[in-house]
Amino acid sequence: MKDRIVFITGATSGIGEGCARKFAAMGSDLILNGRNTEKLAELKAELTAKGVDVLTLPFDVRDRQAMRAAIDSLEGKWKNIDVLINNAGLVIGLDKEFEGNLDEWDVVLDTNVRALLAMTRMVVPGMVERGRGHIINIGSIAGDAAYPGGSVYCATKAAVKALSDGLRIDLVDTPLRVTNIKPGMVETNFTVVRYRGDKERADDFYKGIHALNGDDVAEVVYFAASAPAHVQIAEVLVMPTNQATGTISYKKR
Repeated sequence: MKDRIVFITGATSGIGEGCARKFAAMGSDLILNGRNTEKLAELKAELTAKGVDVLTLPFDVRDRQAMRAAIDSLEGKWKNIDVLINNAGLVIGLDKEFEGNLDEWDVVLDTNVRALLAMTRMVVPGMVERGRGHIINIGSIAGDAAYPGGSVYCATKAAVKALSDGLRIDLVDTPLRVTNIKPGMVETNFTVVRYRGDKERADDFYKGIHALNGDDVAEVVYFAASAPAHVQIAEVLVMPTNQATGTISYKKR
């Protein structure tokens, strides 16, 4: 993956940050997207010190005009994106479907589905034209089956699976590859957002189990991206050892 151009959305924390560090360690040049400009600058400084080139694109993936402007601003080698990692995603709350906040659901749907679809639409045509590329979508075990209080989030990740499968079909006559990575329990800031900023509740959720972290998932993402060109790893489900399904896990108390 040395000298490849890897574009990561939501790169300032969790899985996205883990992917940035992993691909940089393997010599890839990076386009990093996120909303936190300070964190983007810090991450860029850290990774450029490792000898790779880093371009930051600070915008909210829900803002389609900002996304379009950012993509159109790419010049020189940065236009030649080899790997797109659609990582930006979130969940807010654990409300029942008949009690949830419609505005919060809009944020979740816009981030997890519409933004992923828009980014794919804007980046993939260039990959097709160049005859190379890999789209890696960060889905979730939640896309396989609903869990209590998670119907909307689960629906968005089921959509990510369908979009990944559909794109793979659409690209079957090209050299491009599509991968859907489906993590189980991952301890990142994602869970703090789920609990609307209540870090104590987020920390309590992971007590008694050795959850995955962003770096663990990044290893799986890199494995898929670095497979030989004729090998397409379509889907990977990755969980902690003590997790069996989306709703069944063992926690020591």
